[in-house]
Amino acid sequence: MVQLLRKGAVICLGLRQLIDGGFSIDNVAAIPSKALLVTEPLSYRSPIYDRREDHLYKLAADPAGMMYTATATARKNNLKLYHEAMASQANPLPYTYENQVYSNGLSSNRPPFTFNTQNWESAAKERLSDEAYGYLWGSAGTRETEDNNRAEFKKWGILPSRLVPDPVTSLKTNLFGEEYDFPIAIAPVGVQQLFHRDGEIATATAARKESVTYILSTASCTSTEKVAEANGGGSRWYQLYWPDNEHNNITASLLNRAKQNGYKVLVVTLDTFVLGWRPSDLDHAFNPFLRPDHIGVELGLSDPVYHKYYEEKFGKPVEADLSPAIAEWVRILFSGISHSWEDLKFLQQHWDGPIILKGIQTIADAQRAVAAGVQGIVVLNHGGRQQDGVVSTLAVLPEIVEAVGDRLEILFDSGIRSGADIAKALALGAKMVLIGRPYVYGLALGGEEGVRHVLRSLLGELQLTLHLSGIKSVSQKDLNRSVVRRTGF
Repeated sequence: MVQLLRKGAVICLGLRQLIDGGFSIDNVAAIPSKALLVTEPLSYRSPIYDRREDHLYKLAADPAGMMYTATATARKNNLKLYHEAMASQANPLPYTYENQVYSNGLSSNRPPFTFNTQNWESAAKERLSDEAYGYLWGSAGTRETEDNNRAEFKKWGILPSRLVPDPVTSLKTNLFGEEYDFPIAIAPVGVQQLFHRDGEIATATAARKESVTYILSTASCTSTEKVAEANGGGSRWYQLYWPDNEHNNITASLLNRAKQNGYKVLVVTLDTFVLGWRPSDLDHAFNPFLRPDHIGVELGLSDPVYHKYYEEKFGKPVEADLSPAIAEWVRILFSGISHSWEDLKFLQQHWDGPIILKGIQTIADAQRAVAAGVQGIVVLNHGGRQQDGVVSTLAVLPEIVEAVGDRLEILFDSGIRSGADIAKALALGAKMVLIGRPYVYGLALGGEEGVRHVLRSLLGELQLTLHLSGIKSVSQKDLNRSVVRRTGF
């Protein structure tokens, strides 16, 4: 078998058959690039991420059809052309991504990732371990909350206007007195090395290159400083999993590090002082924070105040007592006890930029946020990951906007899967929309380039959706309740 491959034979066999025939990673370099891709995914998968070597990706099958399944040479050239095309345009209008793909198609170069947003999830599943996929896909309880989120989008329709001879829709938006190129941000998702070895570095780099705001999670696998370096001159915010009041000095250290490294906005998560009841994680007995791989805890392991606290309490340095030190860090982050509205004063004393409260779902809490003096809220239910049986975020967005929309900035998260979804959320009053699972699917599929593909796809579809509807911009004067209609209950 190996001899045939070395001679460049065109063979299409499953991986198990190749291995039985004498194939191994060690002799892959001897195989000419015109050998066909194998027709099965690799069988070994790490609980952390799929540890396939980069050169072995060329031989891995893609049963979901995400990659152009032809010869390895065609695939290499396809990816090369795709990367060159991506780099050839500096901040192009998002909809031009479509023209780019069709132009490449004239040279028989198909895109390396699907544009069918409904297939991103299933394709990512093929790349991930059961544990990693379960953590990403999983929701609380029966998944009713997540189902509610998606169902609500189908109850609203866009009302397009015709014969509107305006230029293509502007996607620029303003928040906190600053202009942003696009009305979307990369939501804070932790433990990203579960999904790709480059984790947050890939995501932060993609965000910078696509001019999309990046939000760093406290559960990052990479330090505040290294992510800031990867994000460079990009727009970045910091999300806080808020330690209990006993550890305010650690909270202050986390905030100070974020400020010192160019994170302009503080996003405070309110609904994760304890992890939700997620059957997909429980079935695998999988808590990524407690794994020996030490992922999702780098902000603690790199924090000098936490190091000092741990050594004083336990008499050992963190690096000499790593597993117990990680368990203590996780206990501090997810203490099981919620903060109070009064506790916000501490954050305001230690953060001199805008503060956003993430997880608001009622008018009463939105009004309390106004009274507390914060600058923004994110209307969301954590994508259904934290609580089952909760109302959808899109259902409560209009009433919250009506109650407090003139007094603070309102952002939206949970259930977004397409450009049309983004348009609906913006029309119902959100100033910016956070993208969660979709970009992580892209990360799993192709690292930085996979994330860029997802961002460009969503923005391209958003821009064309609005342009075809005769909507000039994403500002409330153009994109508002008058351009959508509720069609179901």
